[in-house]
Amino acid sequence: MATADVERARVEAGIRNLKLSGHVGFDSLPDQLVNKSVQNGFVFNILCIGETGLGKSTLMDSLFNTSFESTPSPHNLPTVKLKAHTYELQESNVRLKLTICDTVGYGDQINKEDSFKAVVDYIDAQFEAYLQEELKIKRSLSAYHDSRTHVCLYFICPTGHGLKSIDLVCMKKLDTKVNIIPIIAKADTISKTELQKFKSKINSELASNGVHIYQFPTDDDSVAEVNASMNAHVPFAVVGSTDFVRVGNKMMRSRQYPWGTVQVENESHCDFVKLREMLIRTNMEDMREKTHMRHYELYRKKRLEQVTIQLLGNFSE
Repeated sequence: MATADVERARVEAGIRNLKLSGHVGFDSLPDQLVNKSVQNGFVFNILCIGETGLGKSTLMDSLFNTSFESTPSPHNLPTVKLKAHTYELQESNVRLKLTICDTVGYGDQINKEDSFKAVVDYIDAQFEAYLQEELKIKRSLSAYHDSRTHVCLYFICPTGHGLKSIDLVCMKKLDTKVNIIPIIAKADTISKTELQKFKSKINSELASNGVHIYQFPTDDDSVAEVNASMNAHVPFAVVGSTDFVRVGNKMMRSRQYPWGTVQVENESHCDFVKLREMLIRTNMEDMREKTHMRHYELYRKKRLEQVTIQLLGNFSE
């Protein structure tokens, strides 16, 4: 909430602003919160959706600067399967329990009509597990491993011609359940001119089909400017790599071609740095918060309404 909004809410609520005559000590609350959070560690869950061979695993390795050692998926699976793997990462004194879920076989079938169903079922299953824990008489949410999906990275095939029907159908089914960030995979396979036209076409098709993607929040003054700027760059055109090439005196993640080298972290080559900045360094907590306050609350409301209707039906019988 912006500072002006906070002040207006305070005035409307009739809250008086008093001055203290001496030190009390509640100014340590932010430190207490930080210390408790660091002690407990953090959880972040990513769902990667995209056709086989679009570099989903490679991009995850690049984003978190590690090797998750995932096994390549075959192209001939009869159905879509979701495989989730959880990892413990540590940077400085901050621990992150990261879950990466991949949609194995997505879009590989001749009949792609039901490809989204396995994804919807997976997201709902994580919501349901959290709801059941929440409804327990003796619950322990602080110790519970929260598996709810915080963000969906939707990998778009770099055709240059626009979105496929499977892309639009799937994102439309998911936009009320998860924060969606569309990304153009293997963006080094199309020219910069084609890429800009492709981005415009994708945004136009998303808007005309009523697909709501995640918007980086602009109500926080500290990140409003950078988030507003980054919203204009979506979908991010990304490149990932597990290979390192020496550039100057540094080893950089790069992809080498006969015509030259594409540096993953060079912003003039692709949007990888922008994606990492928005996903991890600036808005990770906002995505966690929106998952709980918006997407989970919507699921919870619908489920409790269903339970109420069932109970009323049983009483009437």
